[in-house]
This record gives sequence, C-alpha cells and structure tokens, in this order.
Amino acid sequence: MTETGPIVGVLGLQGDVLEHRRAVADCGLRSTVVRRPAELARVDALILPGGESTTMSRLLVAFDLMEPLRARLASGMPAYGSCAGMILMSREVLDGRPDRRQLAVLDAVVRPNAFGRQAASFEADLDFVGIPGGPIRAVFIRAPWVEQAGSGVEVLARVPEVPVAGSAAGRIVAIRQGSVLATAFHPELTGDRRVHQLFCEMVRLSNEVPVSARYAGESGTRARGA
Repeated sequence: MTETGPIVGVLGLQGDVLEHRRAVADCGLRSTVVRRPAELARVDALILPGGESTTMSRLLVAFDLMEPLRARLASGMPAYGSCAGMILMSREVLDGRPDRRQLAVLDAVVRPNAFGRQAASFEADLDFVGIPGGPIRAVFIRAPWVEQAGSGVEVLARVPEVPVAGSAAGRIVAIRQGSVLATAFHPELTGDRRVHQLFCEMVRLSNEVPVSARYAGESGTRARGA
C-alpha cells in the first residue's frame, strides 16, 4: 500500500516502535520516530507505545518533550496510546509514584498493572465500538484498566463478562476522547490492523489542514515530511 497523507509520529523512547510504524504503513500513512521537540513539530499525529510508564514520563522530561507534547495535545493533535501510552495520557494514575508526570489529556483514572505481573499476561476477544468485522483479539501485557471515565470519554471496549476473566470482567480497556484514542492492550502485536485503521482515519479527518503546519508559524520551522 502506498504511504501518503499526514505523517504519524511514533514516540521512540520505549516500546514497540517498529511494530507501530509497520501498522501505520499498512494503513497507508507515513510515519517517523519522534525523540526530540523538533521531530514532534514535524508530525501531524503521535502514537505513544507501551513500555514502563514511569520511565517514559522521566524520559519525556529528559528529552524536553513533556511540555511541547502537552501543548500539541491541547491544540487537538490526534494521539493514540497503547498500554503505557494510555497511562501517560490519563489525568490520574492510582498507586502511582509521586514523581510521575502526566500528559493529562484523557479525563480518566487508570490503574497500572491491573491484570497482574508479566506472568498474568493474557489474550481476549473484545467487542470494539466503531470497528466492524467482529471481535478484536487483544493482547494484555502488564496492562492497565480504566477505573473511572469522565462524561466526555467514550468507552469503546470492555473485558467480556466471561468466567475466565475473573475480576477483570467488565473492566474498561479502550476509550476515546475527541482526537485521543487509548487502549490497554497491544494491537500492533496481532497483525489485526483495525485499531490502527481507526486511528489513521481519525488522523486523516483532522488533518485536512495539518496540525504541523499550524505550528510552523510559531516555531519558525516549516513543517515537512521525514
């Protein structure tokens, strides 16, 4: 598939960067790795992969990305966070470290490692609002869940109410608020591109006038492909 249109950045500090870039390419958009503010200024959307959310928070500060990213998100830049990305973008984290810093673009309260440690990783089939074609196969690895979603947050998927789900049954694991999408699971690991297709369609719709072009006037840097 030919890669055209807006440029999707993938935060390159931790996580499945290459897998997310492949998924974006399969959906027909261009991608680039983002590690510096100048690279963030040149993209029209951003994916925040999984990883360790406290470490990612520290790295965002160390790479001078925390405040520029907050500004871009506040301006309406589309973003998608999986697992740790969901945690970082939520307004509150339960049982989190006091030095953790949040992007706070989602009106949601999340519990990290809610499903247990690495050994408790599992897969489940989820009904996902807005995605046709049957259930999504979800891979949960030290995953969070959403304890509370604000009135402006759309709940897209929950763990199914089946006996094997145990205490996780009914828990919220995918949400959307405006131009921000987040999942507790890792769709980049399954080969099913429907979650990325949903996000890429959000990016296309919001980028008739690229966000990066609006920022070019403020930064003095002309937005261009990478």
